[in-house]
Amino acid sequence: MKAMILAAGRGERLRPLTDSVPKPLVKINNKALIEYHIEKLVDIGIKDIVINIAWLGDRIIHRLGFGERWGVRFHYSREEVALETGGGIKQALPLLGDEPFLVINGDIFIDVLPTLPVLQQDQQAYVWLVDNPFHHPKGDFCLIHDKVKASGNSKLTFSGIGLYSPSLFAQCEDNAFPLGPLLREKMEQGVVSGEHMTTFWCDVGTIERLTELEKRLAG
Repeated sequence: MKAMILAAGRGERLRPLTDSVPKPLVKINNKALIEYHIEKLVDIGIKDIVINIAWLGDRIIHRLGFGERWGVRFHYSREEVALETGGGIKQALPLLGDEPFLVINGDIFIDVLPTLPVLQQDQQAYVWLVDNPFHHPKGDFCLIHDKVKASGNSKLTFSGIGLYSPSLFAQCEDNAFPLGPLLREKMEQGVVSGEHMTTFWCDVGTIERLTELEKRLAG
């Protein structure tokens, strides 16, 4: 299986750090955020990793190289104009191949990646949901048995980790678009499944959360 790390974002909420450093290279206890992702992907046996880049993208390539340090292969998908989450995945499909692939947001932290299921033929996506953090109390989606729905009670928060079939993006145009509305559309069709993940998870979206995560890892 191949994986993709979404790393093209500008990182507005982490400014001024991200004025001179691309968001994936922001350090947490002397290690770049994206390097934690790479190590965890290697731990579960993934050898081909696609990384989309835009803002200060050459610095990411310079820092990471092409995977030799971890014994894997990096494939870079360069975006001349930021394509958002959905558009970035769509552009990278030729690098990801014809089989289902794992995608992880570059600005989250997780203690351990979940066990990956086999994506059923009648499903186009499998997503992981987490308890709602204090900064996002209303959540995103509902989990009803193993199906994910856009509406309902007891919503959970989308973790930014998903397993996707290339067919999920078959009708999408080659331009910028967010992933969320596409997932909601597919939820209405009943082709999105998922599970509630209880391991530690953090959206490293602000300086304050970055500082708290550093304290946790140091302790």
